[in-house]
Amino acid sequence: MNFSELAPHLAASGRVLFILLGAAVTALLVNRLMRGAWLYFVTTVQRRRGESDEELEKQASTIAGILRKLATSVILLLAATMALREMGFDVAPVLASAGVAGLDIGFGAQNLVRDVISGFFMLLENQIRVGDVVVINDTPGTVEELNLRTIVLRDVEGTVHVFPNGSITKLANRTHDYSYYLFHLHLAYQDDPDRAIVVMRSVADEMAAEAEFRPLILAPLEVLGVDQLGESHVHVKARIRTRPGRQWDVGREMNRRLKIRLFEAGIEFPAKGPKKIEIVHHGLTRDELKALVRECVSEFRREEPASRG
Repeated sequence: MNFSELAPHLAASGRVLFILLGAAVTALLVNRLMRGAWLYFVTTVQRRRGESDEELEKQASTIAGILRKLATSVILLLAATMALREMGFDVAPVLASAGVAGLDIGFGAQNLVRDVISGFFMLLENQIRVGDVVVINDTPGTVEELNLRTIVLRDVEGTVHVFPNGSITKLANRTHDYSYYLFHLHLAYQDDPDRAIVVMRSVADEMAAEAEFRPLILAPLEVLGVDQLGESHVHVKARIRTRPGRQWDVGREMNRRLKIRLFEAGIEFPAKGPKKIEIVHHGLTRDELKALVRECVSEFRREEPASRG
């Protein structure tokens, strides 16, 4: 085979390589342009509002990610079609028969169509965004990827869960618009719950005035009241509204401060279960054993007021 015979094949190979390289460069440029447009849009809206909006950032980032993937897929599909044509394949019959074949494939790919439609409506209704902390089908975690077909979730142990959108029957979003942290305070019956509530409000107001927590706390502490009367404790429930996803930062710090302040105020947390005294006797008579029990009970009663004080 001489050069004149190889020339057409080399030219076709060169055109195919040029098409593929052009598609790769075009996809890269489109991705960068869309990322820049997303940043410009978010920055402009936040500048007009005069404050940062995490919800807007998450929503815009999620939509931009989906659009970038769609644009990349379209560019690569067109490049593959053009490359096949340059290699001598007639793609017209393939494209013409795609509609008929699509009907047959559609009947066998109902789950795929259901997943895509479900993903489209979740995106349209802004039900979930990348970075949200959610519970999907009783599995909690952080959304790492949101696609038209699947959602990728990573739980607190680092395990990755992939859910087809059509299989999601229960979705709870813990970081949409705002979040709450719930406080469950168990008090001993001899303690005054009103005093504990005063301490809780004081700690919450103190944190809300600090520069570190002021941007995170959206409303004062809401005391729901005495929620239950248990066998050994009084259950006081309260909650505080925070920015989405920051409820744990606020709640953990407030729990730490509450423990210190309640101890300083002399408010105790009840021990679980009744106190037990175990007596092991070694050859004691009945009267000696009774005297030992009375002595233990008397000692316990003398120590209990001292521990409360």
